[in-house]
Amino acid sequence: MEPSRVGRQTVDAYRKALATAASAAAYAVMARGMARELLPPELRAAARWAASALSARLGMGGRERRTLVVRSQQAGGGVGREENLLFDAARTYLASRLDPRAMHRLGLTLARARDGHGGAGWRRVLFLEPGDSTVDDFEGVRFTWACVEAPSAGGGKKKARKGEPGTGGDRDFVLELSFDAEHTDVAMDRYVPFVMGAAEEVEQRDRELKICMNEGRSWYRVSHHHPATFDTLAMDPELKRSIIADLDLFASRRDHYRRIGKAWKRGYLLYGPPGTGKSSLVAAMANHLRYDLFDLDLAHVHMNTSLQWLLIGMSNRSILVIEDIDCCCDAMSREDGKAPARTGDSGGDDEFGNGNASDSDAPLPPAKSKIKPKSKNDQVPAAEGITLSGLLNFIDGLWSTSGEERIIVFTTNYKDRLDPALLRPGRMDMHVYMGYCGWEAFRTLARNYFLVDDHELFPEIQALLAEVEVTPAAVSEMLLRSDDAGVALRGLKEFLEEKKQQAMPEAKQSEEEAEAGKA
Repeated sequence: MEPSRVGRQTVDAYRKALATAASAAAYAVMARGMARELLPPELRAAARWAASALSARLGMGGRERRTLVVRSQQAGGGVGREENLLFDAARTYLASRLDPRAMHRLGLTLARARDGHGGAGWRRVLFLEPGDSTVDDFEGVRFTWACVEAPSAGGGKKKARKGEPGTGGDRDFVLELSFDAEHTDVAMDRYVPFVMGAAEEVEQRDRELKICMNEGRSWYRVSHHHPATFDTLAMDPELKRSIIADLDLFASRRDHYRRIGKAWKRGYLLYGPPGTGKSSLVAAMANHLRYDLFDLDLAHVHMNTSLQWLLIGMSNRSILVIEDIDCCCDAMSREDGKAPARTGDSGGDDEFGNGNASDSDAPLPPAKSKIKPKSKNDQVPAAEGITLSGLLNFIDGLWSTSGEERIIVFTTNYKDRLDPALLRPGRMDMHVYMGYCGWEAFRTLARNYFLVDDHELFPEIQALLAEVEVTPAAVSEMLLRSDDAGVALRGLKEFLEEKKQQAMPEAKQSEEEAEAGKA
């Protein structure tokens, strides 16, 4: 009897404990519901944070936690305190990660901005309000970001500084990064650098691009809103893919260039008839990489030292454009006797460089050079002007290492007139021929203008494009003449047929001249 009585007492004790636990849970749920209804969100968040901090301090809750406090400025008083780069980077990073559909409360600001086409628009910025938090998973580790009001040194509230985007109107708060103590190395060595890098990418992607022109030794900047992209570019698809792959590879090889001891730059030569889309390709490259454009006019440069100052004034992550290189300096080939001899060639380093420029619709003018080198027998300093040697040093000499992640683009209508010293790898690494409008380029234009991938006139236009040399600019002009696809395409077909008729006598005359020459 005694064992059974003990068993019953044990069961009763368990029942009472369960009943007590159930009652406590019910009261807790009711208290939590009342707290949600009666307490403001800031007080609830502060209570959760205090409970978490107390639990971590007393060793409760299982795992030990670590918290990094990220302030807007370095700790310590006095004048001239430095800004904390991690603070701004964390705000930028979190703004790109916050999901308004997954959070009950978020801060929101709108700033005026320009869209990709240069039109007026709005830029939205999300941010954490003091008392709110969010989580971020990185390499299987969960990190918690919390925004906490920062108490002032005197115990009172500091005066708010208005107008800070993404802060709720003041900077009287700090960001706290919490994680399990066992992941401290991951946080310090990998996660924090990842946040810095991700923020830099976001700022690079969202910033407004600039196009810069030179005057003397200075650059003047204006906003750049060219809408060209590789999706809208009318050119051979295979060539387009190869350029994109080359650009992406270049932009991702910072460590590679440092390891091999080369300047992080690459050069492009865009050549072909006027109107074939060289300037559009330059704009597409800038939009793809989010690089600023520096349009160098050598007619405004009077000395080699001016080139050096202009190079120093360029920012990293930029594209330097030198248009019509064949007619603005003595870069023309010395083999055809159209350019004066120069004193020498700059060895430079055989490194990559790339750039590009806009089209020129005018025919090549007579060779008039701003570059005036010394002759072999002349001991007097050269007249005012830049030399080919100075230009080569500018491209890949020692001064070319004054910045990094730069592309140099040259354009010309006559590649065969350029000096071979300019054409070699390290100066013009990738040569891109911009030819006449082919079938695939036309299909891109038709899709851009009319959102059509097929039309009954396409077969006839395809056959005509195979027989007629016409630039993408001329095709675009015909497609612009009507908003109706059928009307515009018929006009283009008639234009191509007329060009074909004009080309036939010229071709026949050329054949007759060739036969007469043989005779």
